[in-house]
Amino acid sequence: MQIIKRGQIIPFMSRRQLAMGISVVLMLIAASAIVARGLSLGIDFTGGTLIEVGYVEPADLGSVREVLNGAGYGDASVQQFGTPRDVLIRLGVTEGEGDSARLSNAVFAALSEAVDGQVELRRVEFVGPQVGDELTEDGALAVLVALMAILIYVAMRFEWRFALGSVIALVHDVTIVVGMFALLQIEFDLPVLAAVLA
Repeated sequence: MQIIKRGQIIPFMSRRQLAMGISVVLMLIAASAIVARGLSLGIDFTGGTLIEVGYVEPADLGSVREVLNGAGYGDASVQQFGTPRDVLIRLGVTEGEGDSARLSNAVFAALSEAVDGQVELRRVEFVGPQVGDELTEDGALAVLVALMAILIYVAMRFEWRFALGSVIALVHDVTIVVGMFALLQIEFDLPVLAAVLA
């Protein structure tokens, strides 16, 4: 099957003003979203406790939220993870040592009591605020180092003009992607950072 006929000429460069205009608009929207709304940072960057539980039957997120509200964890973020029977609960940073372990046990006990023990604790992850701050700084530094490495390699391999153009294109693409995460308030965590770096 042939989509483009042999010998057909497509005047890409005649549309350069339109493409540039769209690109500038997208960049402005992305930059505005990053500045105005900020990123919805995941637990990897903010710190806190992540609890994954599994139910025998598909879980009703509304009832899970009600149980957590009743137990005093109204600020918890609850979402399905993988299958309808798996639930991911995110709780903010708690003060004091050992609080995270007690917190996860208390949350699991409240959920288990609500469904007569028909819930299984799959995993618990703790991230301290210092670790989150360090990951934020390291992530930003990794992006800058990657851009500089590309700039140096392309400048040595080809010409500095090509290097500058490739880095501008990369910054353009990364800004638009990160801006969409800010605009739509999609969670920005370590896997997303790895994808942006890649």
